[in-house]
Amino acid sequence: MLFLLQPTVLSLLLILGISLAFLFIKRWSPTRTTHKNLPPSPRKLPIIGNLHQLGSSPHRSLRSLSRRHGPLMLLHLGSVPVLLVSSADGAREITKNHDLAFSNRPKATIPDRLLYGSRDVAFSPYGDYWRQVRSICVLKLLSNKRIQSYGNVREEEAALMLEKIGKISSSCSLVNLSELFMSLTNDTDMFAAGTHTTHTVLEWAMAELLRHPKVMKKLQDEVREIARGKPNISGDDLEKMHYLKAVIKETLRLHAPVPLLVPRESTQDVRIMGYDIAAGTQVFINAWAIGRDPSLWEDAEEFHPERFLNSAIDYKGFHSQLIPFGAGRRGCPGTLFAMSLNELAVANMVHKFDFALPDGAEDLDMTETTGITVHKKSPILVVAKPHY
Repeated sequence: MLFLLQPTVLSLLLILGISLAFLFIKRWSPTRTTHKNLPPSPRKLPIIGNLHQLGSSPHRSLRSLSRRHGPLMLLHLGSVPVLLVSSADGAREITKNHDLAFSNRPKATIPDRLLYGSRDVAFSPYGDYWRQVRSICVLKLLSNKRIQSYGNVREEEAALMLEKIGKISSSCSLVNLSELFMSLTNDTDMFAAGTHTTHTVLEWAMAELLRHPKVMKKLQDEVREIARGKPNISGDDLEKMHYLKAVIKETLRLHAPVPLLVPRESTQDVRIMGYDIAAGTQVFINAWAIGRDPSLWEDAEEFHPERFLNSAIDYKGFHSQLIPFGAGRRGCPGTLFAMSLNELAVANMVHKFDFALPDGAEDLDMTETTGITVHKKSPILVVAKPHY
């Protein structure tokens, strides 16, 4: 009997010894973490950490968590430490005050496989290669002069879309705007998720205009007044359309195409808003939550473009309360290119057509679905009547 018990006793002693050694090393190791003032964290589970709390709409679930735990939260997605930022002040710290420290991108499997080892401007690690690629994009492809030179192409694409709407409406059929927006952007993608982003902005903008007929009418009045009988809106006309720009900004505030901005990664230990953030921590900024923050926006859940009239706030990364495309070094360099297409498409549609919901439809279903971007779950079906 003693012989049979010996292996069990030895195993227990071995386990006990390993456990004590582990605790000793963890307690006394000179390399142990000294970052004691960490941001608050929701309770996590073994192995999966906080993954179970993301839900089907992570931007909404994480906003709920931030309301309980604060604008800076430390999560663990599996074993990966993640700093979640849900306030304009926090976003400013990351994208401006400590932009260099948070300029890296975490290594991820999907971009590595789809984007040639994350060699594109959006996902490549911070360093000489990224600086060279971004310089080419900003100076050679996306300078203001270069963007203006693409104007004829944008106008041709918009004209083709209007022609399709006219053909469908003439046959007394409902127009599927969601499908048309996707076809408009199929040939304009220059950056990761560019097609989906442009399509998403157009879809949400038209959805909000259809839900708010007074806003639609005010926008049509502005566009048609500036057009003065011209058949189509040109890029030169857009600079005069202040209400159009307010409508686009309000759409981006409520419906950030990528609610959780492309993650960053800290390259060094940093202190943010009184909290210690270790090197190697991934950072997600909840642009969707910031855009709906009631401390920043009056009637934050309401679509009210007038809030942007006579306001300096823009979506180009200079104002942390509106950063649908990021800011700082890792902000999207293609923002102006994409938004010029959005403005041109919306202006031409409301100029050429009067839109209405089908008979019997009292309101649009605004349910979201999550993919590369957050877009409408159901397509926008409308009756389009040519305006003469």
